[in-house]
Amino acid sequence: MSGSDSLLYHVQDGHGEPLLLLNGIAMSVSSWEPVVALLKTRFTVIRCDFRGQLRSPGPVSSNVDSHVEDVDRLLDSLVDGPVHVAGTSFGGLVAMYLAARRSDDIRSLTVIASADRFDSAMTVEVRCWRQAVKQVVASGDHGYLLDVMGPTVYSSRYRETHSTLLTARRNQMQGVPIRWFQDLDRLMESTEGIDLSWEIPRIECPSRIVASEKDGFIPLERTKAISDLIPGSAFQIIPEAGHAVVVENPEAVAAEILKAAGTVTEV
Repeated sequence: MSGSDSLLYHVQDGHGEPLLLLNGIAMSVSSWEPVVALLKTRFTVIRCDFRGQLRSPGPVSSNVDSHVEDVDRLLDSLVDGPVHVAGTSFGGLVAMYLAARRSDDIRSLTVIASADRFDSAMTVEVRCWRQAVKQVVASGDHGYLLDVMGPTVYSSRYRETHSTLLTARRNQMQGVPIRWFQDLDRLMESTEGIDLSWEIPRIECPSRIVASEKDGFIPLERTKAISDLIPGSAFQIIPEAGHAVVVENPEAVAAEILKAAGTVTEV
């Protein structure tokens, strides 16, 4: 159990088999809204903020295991039986740990824009992001973080076609409490040296591994390596999408989650 006895902040929508969606590191539950709209007639969709993503109580841990334990507790409190799980980026890491350690409880797994391990280039990029966070705290210019992360996280096409939206988002970031940036730094710290290559082969549930063609953060080979380590898993590349594929192409993300869930054979 991590820093607080309270459950993670969470919301539920829809009806049907339970589906848990796990955030990327700078996301919140609201980032999934377009995906949820496409899935809530098929699933009871559960979303949560990790500690450090503002709405969940308690101190943020710089250890991924603590975040896995938090999600474990949430599932135990909400779900009676197996659950479909989908996670993107950081949420994909947590999803894989869950699937490896709770094999009887995970009905299907969708891993989106995530990696088997952090290579040196990814580690350097995260350190740049952490330095940007420190600059935000020092300068008070909250939008600076988007200036630094945007070219890596979003595809060039998305940045061109949604420039007005991204400008508005930069302005909105000024209203984000400084604590969120400090907690984000701790979340980023938890990825240092991450390597799931020993955990991933333990995953036995039907799995779909999804990469983004224009991902500027996670190389395609790192996402493909996940599929190579899970026997029988499917691998798919979403064309033209950047690392923030959940935002850029929610229709494709929802379709991949449905495909993963559809591989489950009813007894």
